Amino acid sequence: MKVVDKDNLRQLVNLLESFIKNPSKGLPEDVFLFISRMTPLINVDLLIKNEENETLLTWRDDGFFPAGWHIPGGIVRYKEKIRDRIKAVAKNELGASVKIEGRPLTINEVIIPQETRGHFISLLYRCILLTPPDEKLRYRGGRPQAGQWAWHKKCPYNLISVHNMYREFI
Repeated sequence: MKVVDKDNLRQLVNLLESFIKNPSKGLPEDVFLFISRMTPLINVDLLIKNEENETLLTWRDDGFFPAGWHIPGGIVRYKEKIRDRIKAVAKNELGASVKIEGRPLTINEVIIPQETRGHFISLLYRCILLTPPDEKLRYRGGRPQAGQWAWHKKCPYNLISVHNMYREFI
């Protein structure tokens, strides 16, 4: 194994940067996962309610946490405004557009035992749907599939554990 000195490290950093076209558009998966082992990630979560006070949740099954319902959310990119990430999450996860209501309802620091994606600063924002979610993604019964959404009258038993911090809002 070669000893890494300051010059070698600089070369490694330059090599790593050569794989990143535009960090504002996201990172290659391996680079993102590496960074998530080195620094906290900032994410936004979207609390969306309907007229019946039901909460809109989506099914997550991405391998980082056991599958379950979760509040739609995403990690803020480099030099991306929070409001732009919220709008991108609504579009990407729901096929919808939202209006953001004010400041975060809560800010949580999440530290979990796993190394990869193990430290987050999570901001929960109340959002109002301006357009309805994509009906093709609606959960209609049976076993939920990744990316499906559903309205929930109460907090489901199979909420992903990292979102237990939001139970009082659901």
